[in-house]
Amino acid sequence: MKLPDNMTETVGDRLLDPGNNRVWRAAVALIVLLLLVDAGLGWYWSQEPDLVVVEVVPDAVTGDATTSALIMVAETLLDKPGGYLSNDMLPHRLWLDNMPSWEFGVVVQIRDMTRVMRRDMSRSQSQSEDDADLMRAEPQFNFDNASWAIPATEREYRRGIDALKRYRSRLGENESRFYARADNLSYWLGDVQNRLGAMSQQLSQSVGQEAIEGQVDSKREKTPWMDIDDVFYEARGGCWALIHFLRAAEHDFADVLAKKNAMVSYQQVIRELEGTQETIWSPIILNGSGFGVLANHSLVMANYISRANAALLDLRQLLSQG
Repeated sequence: MKLPDNMTETVGDRLLDPGNNRVWRAAVALIVLLLLVDAGLGWYWSQEPDLVVVEVVPDAVTGDATTSALIMVAETLLDKPGGYLSNDMLPHRLWLDNMPSWEFGVVVQIRDMTRVMRRDMSRSQSQSEDDADLMRAEPQFNFDNASWAIPATEREYRRGIDALKRYRSRLGENESRFYARADNLSYWLGDVQNRLGAMSQQLSQSVGQEAIEGQVDSKREKTPWMDIDDVFYEARGGCWALIHFLRAAEHDFADVLAKKNAMVSYQQVIRELEGTQETIWSPIILNGSGFGVLANHSLVMANYISRANAALLDLRQLLSQG
């Protein structure tokens, strides 16, 4: 049966007119609801994990605390509320990017710690053989941090965690080694010092500064407004991970720090970095000028990091003394 032309046009007009069609209104309402739910979940998933007290196993072998802290940080990265979000494909990924930036800061510290354990702390001298499990763990954590599938980032990082657990198990069975020497600690702290210096520089660029090039020309470098919070949370995540590593290494390198009279300087570094984890009461990261009306959260963070870096300089001088 063929409908009259005018009836066909009327039905089509009604279907295409959202104001006169319940299906359209229901579809729009569902989309809005899903977006609100997604935004709510994204906000909840953007809550940063708290600092965790590093549990030291009584009579554990040297290196167990540092390895356990590395495993704990990596597992928290993957298992916190919402899981790992840097490769998330949901819509909230477009406007809630603080957590992915935080995660990248943590990943950088995990990569640095895994590398220095493989390169220095597990080897008795420069020509010693690399530990097999640490050799497997290092490239796993250097995998693309934003790969969604084939393979997913989480899968590769899990493999790195498994390799670290095997290394820790072998430590307990005296089948692997962890050399808590002053030079190994100093090598790692040198890497930390470089990272903190870069963080402080990037944070300070929130207000811009003159970068001298040669003797005549200069250009003004300033972090783009849309990147201010990304830089801030990347530094915050890196400091969060670093605090756990430093606390654990304090136990493993306790004898070295005591012998060098460096324990106070070491704890000062941790104390300064803990200031970077204070609660942020503002709903957004403010970017006021240095002495302006509004706060500049980036400069506050840079201050804590710079103070930690200064304490690191004194600490490494103590470690280098005979």
